[in-house]
Amino acid sequence: MREIDEAVVRTIVETANDHFFIVDGSGRVLDVSPGAAAVYGLARERLVGNTVQRLEAEGVLRPSISLEVIRTGKAAQLMQVTGTGRRVIAEAHPVYVAGRLERIVSRSRDLTDLQLLQDEYALLQKRFSEHLKRSQAAPVGDDGLDEALERLQVRSEVMRELALLLKRVAPSDATVLMLGESGVGKTAFARQLHRWSRRGQGPFVEVNCGAIPENLFESEMFGYQPGAFSGAARQGKAGLLEQAEGGTLFLDEIGELPLLMQTKLLKVIQDGSVTRLGDTRQRRVDFRLVVATNQDLARRVETGAFRLDLFYRLNVIPVTLPPLRERREDIPALVEACLTRLNQRYGRHKLLHGSVWSELMGGDWPGNVRELENWLERAWLSSPGDLIHSPTLAGSGAAAPSPTPPGEATGMAGLDDEEGLNAFLARAERGVLQTLCRTLPSTYAIAERLGISQPSVVRKLRRHGLRIERQSPLAGSRFNS
Repeated sequence: MREIDEAVVRTIVETANDHFFIVDGSGRVLDVSPGAAAVYGLARERLVGNTVQRLEAEGVLRPSISLEVIRTGKAAQLMQVTGTGRRVIAEAHPVYVAGRLERIVSRSRDLTDLQLLQDEYALLQKRFSEHLKRSQAAPVGDDGLDEALERLQVRSEVMRELALLLKRVAPSDATVLMLGESGVGKTAFARQLHRWSRRGQGPFVEVNCGAIPENLFESEMFGYQPGAFSGAARQGKAGLLEQAEGGTLFLDEIGELPLLMQTKLLKVIQDGSVTRLGDTRQRRVDFRLVVATNQDLARRVETGAFRLDLFYRLNVIPVTLPPLRERREDIPALVEACLTRLNQRYGRHKLLHGSVWSELMGGDWPGNVRELENWLERAWLSSPGDLIHSPTLAGSGAAAPSPTPPGEATGMAGLDDEEGLNAFLARAERGVLQTLCRTLPSTYAIAERLGISQPSVVRKLRRHGLRIERQSPLAGSRFNS
């Protein structure tokens, strides 16, 4: 039996695509796979019998992952730069017998293969995007798209294309990887993908991988049986993976997932089953996986912080959401929606001062939609009146410029007898709009004057029964309503 086992091990080592090292507990190399010589720059005969300590000192292994296991006694994964200048991702596992470290088995993969796959996938994505552009005229794929874009406050063409891509992959169960800076709206688009999918009536379970403490992560994700640990609920608990049954599991900040949990998640993806803490029974799970990150996962793979095999599993349909500064057309709709929410939340009816609009459209917004919303709330709260100014202006005590010429809104400075605030604000709004309808040529010009979006102006005019009285001499221009 021992000869058979040795033959099996040798077959694995000599035929595997990965490059194997088998090292004893002191660091002496017992065996390597034949292909390792091309990567590490030494013949197999010179590697076998050598020590990982010497190979690291000579720059053949930079660093030695087997030496890391000897130092820590635990499995490890890291990025190596070999003596031939190649970059490989390596992982190693200790083998204990009777509590003593006897062997370290390591394997490495040349990242040149990963780069080739990434380049090939980027080309396929480009061709797919071009195909989507050519086929956008097909009405069957666009059903309900405009309604969803209105919900997402999207106006730019690039975001429309991304939404169309998500809509067309939604019926499948393919894993979607949402990429983009913090605050670009990855969660909102993940929810919309769920609505479009055949699982839209099922649960949408959102998990922020960076917000759950590592010591609680396994019990939260996988659940536990009664008595699994001290303080466990008497009836046990289904984990988040089980709670997503029949729906979508959205793992935000996937790059923050601890390495141990990465291994366990990979097993769930491969097997389609989960085992609760304290249980031996496997439970089948059926969910659609969507993940998001603002980090460069390929780079984290190179540094050993993210498993290469999990990266392959997640990177099926990568979708990159551009930052807000690259799609400024979306800012007016986002501002209008946020302003509506703020007015509802605080029970006021504030309007945006026209002087603020250039700051909104000209900002880089490194925090993207989240930063824009925070800025607007700060401006709303720091503006004492019913006109919203820049937070710095509002808090300085400086007199803000009047939104309309003197005398345009005369007669509206005070409340009428028994008139409530909402009625007064509606009357003031109608008076301002009525004046602007007489003096400006289009709803676009009114929107620019008031610092709100053109669709918002159209709705307000319709609500008050007003229309443009002055016609623009530029027939057919964008300023004609």
